[in-house]
Amino acid sequence: MIKKRFSMMLVASSMAICSTLSFAETLRIGIATEPYPPFSVPDASGQYTGWEIDITKAICAEAKLDCEIVATAWDGIIPALLSRKIDVAAASLSITEERKRVIDFSDKYYQTGAAVIGPKNKPFGSTPSELDDKIIGVQGASIHAKFVKKHYKNATIKEYQTQDEANQDLYSGRIDATQADALTLESFLASADGMKCCELKGMAINDEALLGAGIGFGLRKGNIELKEKLNDAIQAIRDNGQYDTISKSYFSFNIYGE
Repeated sequence: MIKKRFSMMLVASSMAICSTLSFAETLRIGIATEPYPPFSVPDASGQYTGWEIDITKAICAEAKLDCEIVATAWDGIIPALLSRKIDVAAASLSITEERKRVIDFSDKYYQTGAAVIGPKNKPFGSTPSELDDKIIGVQGASIHAKFVKKHYKNATIKEYQTQDEANQDLYSGRIDATQADALTLESFLASADGMKCCELKGMAINDEALLGAGIGFGLRKGNIELKEKLNDAIQAIRDNGQYDTISKSYFSFNIYGE
């Protein structure tokens, strides 16, 4: 009986130690390798900067988590999370019902709508009927690719590895329009190429089932303690002003949404 009790105590102690160590270790934060300005942009040395990087670092600091940024190809970000190559996905993942069947999410840390942009010399809007028979470029493996396939059935859909590639094909006249997150497209329209060629054609219709209920950190299911730490930290930096301070250096409006 004494040996049995001692063994049980050892097991309990080991579990407690493992639980303590789980957050003492470095947390691998997965971001998309591909540039996604102004959220995540690599420099010549491979270091990433941008709003999402700054916010993630602020949240890690607030939660007292030792975080390491790990770049992963966009279309492999969820598989990398599930295979434990990363611990958190911080790659502008929209919180959708489809994704929630596979992974868990933190509370949202920003929310924007989707928009359509096109050439200044082509007078059309953003509705499906106005884009009939046109070529729409989208980033592959994204919610926007699914969105245009669902709502723009009479358009030709061309998928790209990155949104930047779609933007460049729009600039070059190889596609008629591109649809993506409104903030991402706003950044392109503010660039030299964007100002020269293109304009906002309008906002896309609101399809929360596809576009989601905001952007959250992706987590493996069952990681409740980490989810709570991230949620508390998101709320804390909003309450203490860090969120607004960081955001105002990138955006002229409230990126958090309602």
